[in-house]
Amino acid sequence: MFTGIVQTLGMVTLVERRGAGVRLAVDAAEVGRRQRVGDSVAVNGVCLTVVERSDSVLAFDLAPETLEKTNLGQLRPSDRVNIEEALRAGAPMGGHFVQGHVDGVGTIRERIRRGEFERVWFQVPRELTREMVRKGSVAVDGVSLTIVELEADGFSVELIPHTLAVTTLGFKGLGESVNIETDILGKYVLRAVQAMDLSGGQRFRDE
Repeated sequence: MFTGIVQTLGMVTLVERRGAGVRLAVDAAEVGRRQRVGDSVAVNGVCLTVVERSDSVLAFDLAPETLEKTNLGQLRPSDRVNIEEALRAGAPMGGHFVQGHVDGVGTIRERIRRGEFERVWFQVPRELTREMVRKGSVAVDGVSLTIVELEADGFSVELIPHTLAVTTLGFKGLGESVNIETDILGKYVLRAVQAMDLSGGQRFRDE
């Protein structure tokens, strides 16, 4: 579990095809030095397991499902990625509950500069916007954000100077891909509504 508060920008050092998967290595600076093999780390919002560590460089194995459903398969050496270590008991909850289970990939549609701030629009599949609400939470490349405007196939957020300076959202251009994870509450609400519709509006009862 994560909070969507990016701790550092990591640098990709290795992308190596291994059978149907990929070995990804990232220099995660101080965050990397704190990790052990088996720990969970969010890379661009994707929960990955550390399989090797050398000083601050962490290695991960990307399964075919991860390559298909996220933007990690597009990474190349020297690319920068958002890094967050797993939430520890008693640690501050700065963002919202982020599982690291990406729901889909969107693209940056528009960037509108507003002084020191920036309004950014993302194009996403319609099945994802069904799980969103205005002023609700969303994770974009692992960054916890608040939805400002919502359309059938897109949404906007307002980025503060700090977010622009310390995450990938500060330098990604139009058309570039981003990982999207909708709020877990939205998923459960939608599932409950769909289940009630399937049962004719009746509450489920244990059989």
